[in-house]
Amino acid sequence: MLERLQQLDNTVFLALNGSDSAFWDAYMWLVSSTLTWIPVFLMLLFIIAKNSNARRMVLIVVALALVILLADRLSSGLLKPLFQRLRPTHTITFMHTIDTVFGYQGGRYGFVSSHAANTFSVFIFLSLLFRNRLMTFSLLCWAVLSSYSRVYLGVHYPGDILCGAFLGLLVGVLVYFIYKISSRYTDRERQYYSSAYTSSGFLISDIHLLAFTLVATYCVLFIIATFLAMR
Repeated sequence: MLERLQQLDNTVFLALNGSDSAFWDAYMWLVSSTLTWIPVFLMLLFIIAKNSNARRMVLIVVALALVILLADRLSSGLLKPLFQRLRPTHTITFMHTIDTVFGYQGGRYGFVSSHAANTFSVFIFLSLLFRNRLMTFSLLCWAVLSSYSRVYLGVHYPGDILCGAFLGLLVGVLVYFIYKISSRYTDRERQYYSSAYTSSGFLISDIHLLAFTLVATYCVLFIIATFLAMR
């Protein structure tokens, strides 16, 4: 059974890993980088601060930090050392058949993917927090593309990504419910009847601004990747 799953993982990995395109190599490299998403993170903090009182803002920021911390520590600190599943780039019988970018190989173990765990935990937490379809769709695209970039770069099997995403979803939902319970003691529940707000009290125009920042980041990455591919 395990051998069949490994063979399936290998087959799907080879179908999704890398390309002969210098543009996509550069693009996926940038998508995979945490530094790329700093402008989006700063815009997120701005929107949270703008739409919250001091108590609510602190609670959301703490919950968001807890989401990332738990997802990262469970994936990197617990599961990777526990399962010790080698990354494709560190599997001797497999490493010479894959495409890598800029010689990047990642750490020794890859199960589960920390990128997938982190991005999907943030995705589900913010989706539950904002309660807006456009934001949910935008964040889902971000989580999927960021996670897929790890397969493209050759440092994760699809199975690493799927299990990491599942872990992230569990962490995000758990922390959200902790946040909801805690918010009852720090802030009164408010109802928003205006169509300008989401049901959770965020201006829809601000949600659209965050979604625009995500799209704008993808466009900037497109320009940068095009420039790098032409060098």
